[in-house]
Amino acid sequence: MQTNPASPPYSSLVAVGDSFTEGMSDLLPDGSYRGWADVLAARMAARTPSFRYANLAVRGKLIGQIVDEQVDRAAAMNADVVTLVGGLNDTLRPKCDMGRVKGLLTEAVERLAPSCRQLVLMRSPGRQGPVLERFRPRMEELFACVEELAAKHGAVVVDLYGAPALGDPRLWDVDRLHLTAEGHRRVAEAVWQTLGYEPEDTEWRVPMAATPPPGWVTRRVADARFARQHLLPWIGRRLTGRSSGDGRTGAHFSAELGKAFWVTPADHTNPGPVTDWRRVGP
Repeated sequence: MQTNPASPPYSSLVAVGDSFTEGMSDLLPDGSYRGWADVLAARMAARTPSFRYANLAVRGKLIGQIVDEQVDRAAAMNADVVTLVGGLNDTLRPKCDMGRVKGLLTEAVERLAPSCRQLVLMRSPGRQGPVLERFRPRMEELFACVEELAAKHGAVVVDLYGAPALGDPRLWDVDRLHLTAEGHRRVAEAVWQTLGYEPEDTEWRVPMAATPPPGWVTRRVADARFARQHLLPWIGRRLTGRSSGDGRTGAHFSAELGKAFWVTPADHTNPGPVTDWRRVGP
């Protein structure tokens, strides 16, 4: 694939956040996650020689942990593009101080915006159902803060919350918290277009074709499976103060060196589909 002269000349990308950006639940055969940030990076790399990418996001992280563990590391990389998505895990906690959450998000933006050419923020998608309705006021308060920060600091906002297609339960994994591979693909397309690239899918917002709803028995079996495999463990972690991200670092962070590192396509001299990455630099 040849470089599109109209494409923005972005040569590096750093992704910061929680499980949404880490890529759950876009599971690969080897047990790792891909996710929208990886899909986006592969597209950008196919158009820019020597493109570099780092994903520092970790599942379960609250906005305070993102600020403490990821923001300075991302800022030090001086990437062309930085994506920041965080705060939703906080809104799902029974006791959530929204003033503190917005203050920490503000701190993150103030530290990241000067370090990159383009900061990307998001109004995250919400799965249709009672969970969204329960926490909608907090989410919308968070998203209003995102819009204000973007306007103040020159960031762009990817509006996934305003895309009804992404609320379709069929685009969400059985844990009801994370997108499927198709959901992540649509998010990558949304960010891609927001950054000014030529659309590859002009219909990413279009809802999936209607299918007959599952029967009552099928729904109850799915509910039982969800409660056993995901809801009860999640409640257990909340009660004991644990997180699914405990002990984890981002995919492109070296615990041994205490530094983030870049990856680049294994064959970075050949524009086209990216099939593999190799580590470069500290």
